[in-house]
Amino acid sequence: MESPSARRRRRTRPSRRRRLVHLALAAVAVVAVTAAGTVYVKARGHSGTGAVSSAASPSASGRKTVESVESVEPVTEPAVDRDALLTKAMASVTVPSGAEVSAAVLDLDSGESAVHGAGAFDTASIVKVDILAALLLRAQDEGRHLTAAEKAYAAKMIENSDNASASALWDTIGRADGLDAANRRFGLTDTTGGEGGLWGLTRTTAADQLTLLRQVFGEDSELSEASRAYLRGLMTSIESDQRWGVSAAADGSAWALKNGWLPRSTTGLWVVNSIGRVTVDGTDYLVAVLSDGNATQAKGIALVEEAARAAVESFTSAP
Repeated sequence: MESPSARRRRRTRPSRRRRLVHLALAAVAVVAVTAAGTVYVKARGHSGTGAVSSAASPSASGRKTVESVESVEPVTEPAVDRDALLTKAMASVTVPSGAEVSAAVLDLDSGESAVHGAGAFDTASIVKVDILAALLLRAQDEGRHLTAAEKAYAAKMIENSDNASASALWDTIGRADGLDAANRRFGLTDTTGGEGGLWGLTRTTAADQLTLLRQVFGEDSELSEASRAYLRGLMTSIESDQRWGVSAAADGSAWALKNGWLPRSTTGLWVVNSIGRVTVDGTDYLVAVLSDGNATQAKGIALVEEAARAAVESFTSAP
C-alpha cells in the first residue's frame, strides 16, 4: 500500500501529457506575424539565439509558409568620362605646326559636356554674340525693347559680321566694363573685354564660350525667352559665305553659328574661331572651337571644322 507521502508526491508531479501541451504552447508563443506578413521565428536548440526573418505567403490550404528572402544590391552604371573621350577624339585632328586649338561641346538633351584645352584665345568676331547678349541684358534691366537703330546694328553685326555695327554697340554697352559686368552674370569666369575700342581682342576660353552659348540656347538663362529667340534667329541667318565652322558637324541645315577670323599684324598668323549649335540625329549640341597660329584663314577654317566634327563625334559615337 502506498504511503500518504508517496501519494502526495505523485499528485504534485505533472503528467507527460501535460508537459507536451506546455511545450507546444511555448513554441507557438515565439512565433509572431507582422502586419506586413513577415514571420519571425525565435530559434531554439541551435547555436544562435537571434530571430530569423522570412516572407510568409499563403499556401493552397490558407496556412502561411516560411520562404527565404534574398536582398539584391542595385547596379550602378559607371560614369562616362566625357573629357577623356573628347581628348581622345581631338588626338585624331591634324593640328599644323605652330597652331593651337581648343574645343568644348555640350549635349543639350542630357546636359553632359566636355572641354579640351584650357588656354585663352583672342575672340575676333565671335565676341559679337557676347556684345549682343550684353545689350539685350541691359535692355531687360531698363525695362525696354531694343531701339530700331540697335536692331539694325545687331542684325548687321551677327548676320554680316559688320565691324562698324559691332563698334557702335560696343560703345552702347560700355565697352569692356559693360561686357565684363554682363559676363559675370552669365557665369563667364575667364573672359576679359578688349581694351578701348578693340573688342576683337577680347580674351576667352572654349569653356566660357560654351557657358555663353548656354545663355543663348538653354533654359536656365539671365536672358528672357524673347531675347534668346531674337539672338538665335540672327545666328541662323548668317551670310552664305560665312556658313562654315561648327556647322560642318551638323547632319543637315539645322545649325546656328557665329564665326570669327583675324590676321594678327604682329605675326601674320590667323585667329579662326567658331561657336554655335548643331543638330545630329535629332539631338542638339552646343559647340565652341577656338584656334590660333594658323598660316592662312583657309587652313584655320579647315582646322576648326575638323575639330568640330571630332568634338561632336566624341558624343555620338561614345558608348
